[in-house]
Amino acid sequence: MMRRDRLFLVGTLMAVFSADLYFILLPKLQSMRQRSHHVCSCAANNLTLQRNGALGTPLLSSWTSLLPQDGNASEPAEGSSKLERLFAHPLYNIQTPALGPEERLLQAVQLMEYYRKKVSRWERHIKLYSEAAALSNMTVNEHEVTFDPDASWLKFHLGINRFSLYSRDDPAIQQLLEEMQSMTVVSADYTQDEKALKGACDCTQVVKPSGHHLKLALKMQNLAKAMFKPMRQERDEETPEDFFYFVDLQRHNAEIAAFHLDRILDFRRVPPVAGRLINVSGEVLQVTHNEDLRAVFFTSPANNTCFFAKCLYVCKTEYAVCGRPDLLEGSMSAYLPSLSIAPRISIPNPWIRSYTFAGRQEWEMNPFFCDSIKQLYPYNSGNRLLNIIDMSIFDFLINNMDRHHYEIFTKFGDEGFPLHLDNARGFGKHSKDEMSILAPLSQCCIIKSSTLMRLQILARPEYRLSDVMRESLQGDILQPILTDPHLLALDRRLLKVLRVVQRCIRRLGKDEVITKDFIKSSARPITEMKEVR
Repeated sequence: MMRRDRLFLVGTLMAVFSADLYFILLPKLQSMRQRSHHVCSCAANNLTLQRNGALGTPLLSSWTSLLPQDGNASEPAEGSSKLERLFAHPLYNIQTPALGPEERLLQAVQLMEYYRKKVSRWERHIKLYSEAAALSNMTVNEHEVTFDPDASWLKFHLGINRFSLYSRDDPAIQQLLEEMQSMTVVSADYTQDEKALKGACDCTQVVKPSGHHLKLALKMQNLAKAMFKPMRQERDEETPEDFFYFVDLQRHNAEIAAFHLDRILDFRRVPPVAGRLINVSGEVLQVTHNEDLRAVFFTSPANNTCFFAKCLYVCKTEYAVCGRPDLLEGSMSAYLPSLSIAPRISIPNPWIRSYTFAGRQEWEMNPFFCDSIKQLYPYNSGNRLLNIIDMSIFDFLINNMDRHHYEIFTKFGDEGFPLHLDNARGFGKHSKDEMSILAPLSQCCIIKSSTLMRLQILARPEYRLSDVMRESLQGDILQPILTDPHLLALDRRLLKVLRVVQRCIRRLGKDEVITKDFIKSSARPITEMKEVR
């Protein structure tokens, strides 16, 4: 009996020791061995993610096929900022292909002709409005409109091409940001989607249509046009836990931060956005020619000037936004070219969410959903699916669950990129990371090599995403745009994106997961898609 107990004890100890050796000692020895070996910088496979649980970063030699033909970018000064060092990195100085007329959205002659017609229409409108106001004994604030062929918004529109909304070093973008912050406002009106509602909004609908949110179309002195979204939430407030994503507030600071993040990620698919303090009396009420907009202004008990949306659902004083007493901060998003000269189409996101209280979409229940998407046009060839995955990474970083559609310019067809528009429902919660936003990446397990390398760069201490974002946002007059918890959440979410890629590579291999950019489409032309109105 004693001998049997001893044998059992010895067997148990040997099993414990074997498990300890296999699961603890051997991995530690392998990790020490990997650290002791120097990685050859000339190796062809330096882009692989590390296998010891850490998040790898690509070595410079991995980018040689992507670098400009004339050598590396100039190194920044020793005391330069992280943002300057990031934008001086070779990966941010890749030469884009030569742009011919077909790669550009608009031609200068076409845009100038449109601009002159726009000025003529404005002058006729002002003349008629002034005559009508004089007959009604109304006072009209008239601002001189200037014809400026070198206007920054014109240069922005002319710079739009098949690859992005603007080039990395376009000085017109910074000029446009500055002008949106300070240029004289000559006209204020409802946006087109709000006008389309004609004040009617079905209160029984769970999801209200576009246009019921309070936003204004403001026109500047040089006829630049920007969408103004007023401040609805304080910086340190989080979206309440009981709120569904489709009834969340729209945040002006989220629009501003999304533009800066999109530029740092080098997508350049968000139109320029800047913060601005608007005098709601002098720059909205006194310059609007829309009597419906005039009618929703009132003075609050605190003697602040307020106004509310036209839609009946929110046509109440408790939904109003108010100045302090007249100044109101908000975001100014540059308008894209008119649909009459640069039409766009709106396409449902394959990973659209269920906009109901209890419904679920197929992708939420089927882990192999991407396999069926890969068989469908236009995701079966070209860059469209890769661009959707880029968009999901962007949305995950800002925590935006409201990407139900995306738009592309019809001129570029299947080669066009999706625009990252309407980002005001991002940055609602810094304490939660909604992993389901990454479903396109986790289910398809493919990613552009350029996207992956930029993400890896931004995970490194010398280019930390939260630091470069903080620095970039300091240039806005409404700074701080994001609180520190939101900035730190970007770092945390970035690492989670890289871990998803890491798991895909372990399962499928690097060659199956990391894809070269600029894949030429072989599918048929665009058909059966909804045109933006």
